Amino acid sequence: MIIETQQTPDSEVMNFFPPQPLIKAGTAEFANAKSLRKSPLAEKLFDLGGIKSLFITADLLSVTKEADSSWDDLKPQILAELMDHLSTGAEAVIDDGSGGGEDDVVKRIKGLLEARIRPAVKQDGGDIVFKDFRDGIVYVEMQGNCAGCPYALITLKEGVEKILKTYIPEVKAVKNFAESREE
Repeated sequence: MIIETQQTPDSEVMNFFPPQPLIKAGTAEFANAKSLRKSPLAEKLFDLGGIKSLFITADLLSVTKEADSSWDDLKPQILAELMDHLSTGAEAVIDDGSGGGEDDVVKRIKGLLEARIRPAVKQDGGDIVFKDFRDGIVYVEMQGNCAGCPYALITLKEGVEKILKTYIPEVKAVKNFAESREE
């Protein structure tokens, strides 16, 4: 079984791309012991030690390590746990039947922004902050070097919007929060 990995611009975050889906739909984020009960995979990974948080989509496991941990130590252990988990055919996240209202959508948007988008934006000396989600539109604020940058609109439409729409079907568009106040 081949699991691809990708180092991100944030040296504390590594992405793992398994050959089969981890969850059926949506996303899940784990950053504390209370949330682990919903995921046998997350429990096993946190038991390794040195892991700060996890973000899971159907085709991605994004791991944020603690600053004093080493990828040289963690990566092979994570790969082994992920392979063991995939060989069982079990779901990575247990559906608790709570449904997925807008609060769930907002959690998924924030999780995806944190795991996939912010590290790339930060690499360019900027930041992106979630502001609101209404009527299928995600409102974000570009900060730092990205605020007022002539490429900010391209980043929003070609980068942020594409990623959010790919992973979260409820998202129809992404707009700059500052511009939405002027409308």
